[in-house]
Amino acid sequence: MSEAWSADKVTSNNAEDTVQTDVLIIGAGLAGLSTALALPTSLSVTVLSKAAMDVCSSHYAQGGIAASLDKNDRVADHIADTLVAGAGLCETDNTTNILSAGQQAVQWLCEQGVPFTRIPQQESQPYNNVNPLAALQTSNLHLTKEGGHGCRRVAHADDATGRHIMEALTLKAQAASNITILPYYEALNLLKNSDSQCHGALVFDYHNQRKLNFHSRAVVLASGGLGQLFKRASAPNVCVGDGVMMAWQAGCRLANLEFIQFHPTGLALDDSSFLISEALRGEGGRLYCPQTGKRFMLDVDKRAELAPRDIVARAIAEQINRNGLGYVNLDVSHLPAEFLQGHFPQIYQTLSDFGIDITTDPIPVAPTAHYSCGGVVTSANGLTDVAGLYAAGEVAYTGLHGANRLASNSLLECVVIGRNIATDLPSYLAAIENLETTSLHANVNYLIQDIWIAPTLKDSQRITLPSSVEYESNCNDNHNVNMNVDINGITAELKALMTSHMGITRDAQQLEQALLQIKQWQQQLNGYDSNQLDIDNKNNAIILNELPYFQLARQLQLATLIIQSAYQRHESRGGHYRKDYPNLASTPRTSVIEPLLKQSNEQNLCIDQSVEQSQSHLSLINKDDALAVGC
Repeated sequence: MSEAWSADKVTSNNAEDTVQTDVLIIGAGLAGLSTALALPTSLSVTVLSKAAMDVCSSHYAQGGIAASLDKNDRVADHIADTLVAGAGLCETDNTTNILSAGQQAVQWLCEQGVPFTRIPQQESQPYNNVNPLAALQTSNLHLTKEGGHGCRRVAHADDATGRHIMEALTLKAQAASNITILPYYEALNLLKNSDSQCHGALVFDYHNQRKLNFHSRAVVLASGGLGQLFKRASAPNVCVGDGVMMAWQAGCRLANLEFIQFHPTGLALDDSSFLISEALRGEGGRLYCPQTGKRFMLDVDKRAELAPRDIVARAIAEQINRNGLGYVNLDVSHLPAEFLQGHFPQIYQTLSDFGIDITTDPIPVAPTAHYSCGGVVTSANGLTDVAGLYAAGEVAYTGLHGANRLASNSLLECVVIGRNIATDLPSYLAAIENLETTSLHANVNYLIQDIWIAPTLKDSQRITLPSSVEYESNCNDNHNVNMNVDINGITAELKALMTSHMGITRDAQQLEQALLQIKQWQQQLNGYDSNQLDIDNKNNAIILNELPYFQLARQLQLATLIIQSAYQRHESRGGHYRKDYPNLASTPRTSVIEPLLKQSNEQNLCIDQSVEQSQSHLSLINKDDALAVGC
């Protein structure tokens, strides 16, 4: 991707620093690009990327994309495996909708030029077409098996599926005359009009160090996950959950934030974020205790190494706690060397660079934060609670993943929801245009409710949030940022805190301690307002200087939401394991955090409450406390 090429396509009204586009897509990963490429070419589409195009979780996905492609596999079987892994919290209708579109989604990727690995007997057969990729069909693809799947169901491109997919889609997007891709443009807040429709975003352009208002007819949030709140994470450093927070602050519900999936086998060397694909275990990889040499998964689950990720990750964590080494061994040396080198070239080469020959040596592995199963409440067509705002990918909660994501379902969700959005969005734009021309004197906001159907949730439980010093301080319009705060230090400590207190296992005492520590950090920031970046009267240099404080304040607030959700789930289910509540609740319920604006209105908190009054009742973790945010 030529950054100069894409940046040059930005035109703005210099007087107001405003950029116009039909559709604004925040995030340039698989969900964002799938949406952009599937939209009608008659719409102008702008795609924002916080960093370079390859700095996204989609790029680093190794295993592949799950879909019922084999003649002996059925969509119903894929749905059943997903529901089992999701431990009772999958939204069944959405799950069925998404997985039923699996074959079409993979075929669409083939048509975009993704070089999926073919079945072995076809590898040596030449294509008759001038463009060999045009002949690739889902029936030609080699399938592998991963944990939780009852059969081979995962299409892949060697062991670097995400990279191959993203390279193919990026080339397509570059060639599209209606798509503008802007690396190093960070969305800070969503914009809404007087009818409460989302119509753009406040954006910071790092190339020119300037603020811009992007105005659009619709917005697609595809900003990725929040893995970088943890010390060991597979996600790149841009994944800090800012999309989740933007949506919440704009009026969207959040769901199941406590369900953080830890990939069982991250490479346990130094500070590496490299994952050892689950496909290695799918092909016969075994987990051993380094001290005893015992294959411990045989005693944990009848599926052994191919149990769902939450089970394998907890088993590894327990072994690590016992052995004190910080890792267990994953061994594939019993598999043919030629097979390993041919099917896992990236893993083979990467580990060779670390001095590990996977054909003879065990691989040290440990769980690493990998995926957020919760997020912005979203329908199967990508609609959120805010008209004009769609969401797709890891930032969204469709209910597909439930309490624990089934391996390789996430890439499928990105493509399916992205394409669903591309189908729904033009109809929404046409309906709004018709509404604006025929209902000049009507209550447009009321009529929009008939056009924009917000997602629904079954069997939910509301998470009540703590009243805290930092939120009440936000009500002071004259607050000053404490510029002496060690931003990097607190960020590193937050990662360590989330890993130790909000990790694979947690209990009430750990969660209470974490909330109190975060509160202290928020006080150090002098209550910097993470709910709205006040830049109306600030120049670009000041904004650039204050951005790290705004970003840290937002991360601290998100961490509070996650921990509070975990604190109020008094059970162990899927990726959420409470040592003090080890059993399942009788009824599975989705945790829901109501929108920021709704909570503020409901509580009607006085902006004159003093810090002293707040400190006099340090019931920070009392689930009956109210959230005081904004003014």
